[in-house]
Formats: sequence, C-alpha cells, structure tokens
Amino acid sequence: MKEWLAPALGTVAVWGLWSFLPKIATQYVTPRSATVFQALGGLVFVAIVLLTSSEKIEMHPIGTAIAIVTGMLGVAGAYLFLLAVSSGPVTLVTALSSLYPLATIVLAVALLGETLTARQVVGMVLALIAVVLVSV
Repeated sequence: MKEWLAPALGTVAVWGLWSFLPKIATQYVTPRSATVFQALGGLVFVAIVLLTSSEKIEMHPIGTAIAIVTGMLGVAGAYLFLLAVSSGPVTLVTALSSLYPLATIVLAVALLGETLTARQVVGMVLALIAVVLVSV
C-alpha cells in the first residue's frame, strides 16, 4: 500500500465526522459559540500531538507565517460551514462545500505548475455534475 493512502483514508473518515457533527452542535449552540469550541478542540489535539511526539517544532519565517494563515483560514472555513449547516441541510451544504479541492487544484496548476491529465479533468467535471445532481 502506498504510504499516503492510509492517512488519506483517515482524512475522509475524520472530515466526514467533522462535516456531520456541526449540524448537531448548532442545534444546541450558535455557530459563533461552536466555532470557539471547535478551536478549543483543535488546541486539545495540538497539545496531544506535542505531548506524544519527540519531534521538535521547526521555525521558519515563511513556513510559520503560511501555517498560521492556513490555521486562520481553516477556522474561518469552519465558521462559515457552521453558519451554513445551522440553517441549511447538512447533506446539501456538505456536498457543495466539498468542492473546495477544485479551488486547490486550480491554484496548484496556476501557481505550482502542477499538471492535470485528461482523466483528472474528466473527474473534476464529474464532481461538479455530481454536486449539481445532489443539490437539485
């Protein structure tokens, strides 16, 4: 098995729960409150990682700044997702928001010079069609 496959499948499982649980949380607390508690949960996870790993934290001005911005964007996305699922159906909100990899792919092609095969382009088009079909 490829080294990246198990973590990628774990991501699917974890993010599947991550996109389902906010619908339940926002039935009890506001999206703003849920965002605060999600961020606290993230801090708990960071503490666990720090306590269970002997790897030292690396510092580099560019890498550190980009990582901090990435964290801010993640929490901002979580907040927007919470706003959406608090008033909309989690099935449709999740289907639509799951298109974020398309933005990543466009950025990777435009800024990193990565290339796409015809098969990958067809897959992206089919993903768009799938979201439209799920949303209608």
